[in-house]
Amino acid sequence: MRFVQIVVLAGGTGGARFLRGVRAAAPEAEITAVVNTGDDVTLHGLRICPDLDTVMYTLGGGIDEERGWGRAGESWTVKEELAAYDADPTWFGLGDRDIATHLVRTRMLDAGYPLSAVTAALCTRWQPGVTVLPMSDQRVETHVVVTDPDSGRPQAVHFQEWWVRHRAALDPAAFVQVGVDAARPAPGVVEAFASADAVLLAPSNPVVSIGTVLGVPGLREALLASPARIAGVSPIVGGAVVRGMADRCLPAMGIEVSAEGVGRHYGARTDGGLLDAWLVAEDDAADVPGVDVRREPLLMSSPEATTELARAALAACG
Repeated sequence: MRFVQIVVLAGGTGGARFLRGVRAAAPEAEITAVVNTGDDVTLHGLRICPDLDTVMYTLGGGIDEERGWGRAGESWTVKEELAAYDADPTWFGLGDRDIATHLVRTRMLDAGYPLSAVTAALCTRWQPGVTVLPMSDQRVETHVVVTDPDSGRPQAVHFQEWWVRHRAALDPAAFVQVGVDAARPAPGVVEAFASADAVLLAPSNPVVSIGTVLGVPGLREALLASPARIAGVSPIVGGAVVRGMADRCLPAMGIEVSAEGVGRHYGARTDGGLLDAWLVAEDDAADVPGVDVRREPLLMSSPEATTELARAALAACG
């Protein structure tokens, strides 16, 4: 089946690499990426959008492939100077090339441009080959409820502090998307769902990436109203995460860390859930009632393997 309009819900590194495969698998299609912005944070006076930037850099050829985030050929002079001043936060480092992106974004946001317009402007440089949309123009930030190691009391910390500073070592009790209740889908998101003939859930974190996107009021409803089939790709292979911290997030939501657990969490579209089809690794067992479960090689170990995964996901939408 030839697809004309494809929508992909995505987080950071895994979502960006999957999008690269979708672009290669369907070069003539119009692809829209609806990207998580719950990881966004303001540090050193700059507005930082990690997932949007990872998608933009990856598809535009500017990503550091080894790290999976940040710019290739990066230098760290500003970070070193901030450390010399003992300027907080010392745990979050920005590369010199990356800072230029945040400077432009912050200046445009301060001038009154919405995040969707700012993202489109930044993408004119990178030419990602897909339409990159933030999930919302309104500010949404994920916070993690943890137990303070010093006082023993519950406290909420920004997701970036939990993930980068604490390396997800603090047990999460809950994830709270601050501002999500007042958010609405960014311009173009609802329209993309309405015209799609395939919708894909990238193998991104089900809680803090895909879950945050779906938490925007009206977005889930628009997704389920789409005439397209919805196929998801499991981020869990052999009972373990391929990358990231989903294994730390899922238990806090009462979700089993398995392809079946995540599939059941998303649920069958026929029963009010999301999925028409669910791709799991070849050796994984996954019984997800009402969902077309397909076993495929899921590891994005090369551009060719990633393209084949994208083809399999699209075939599940056919």
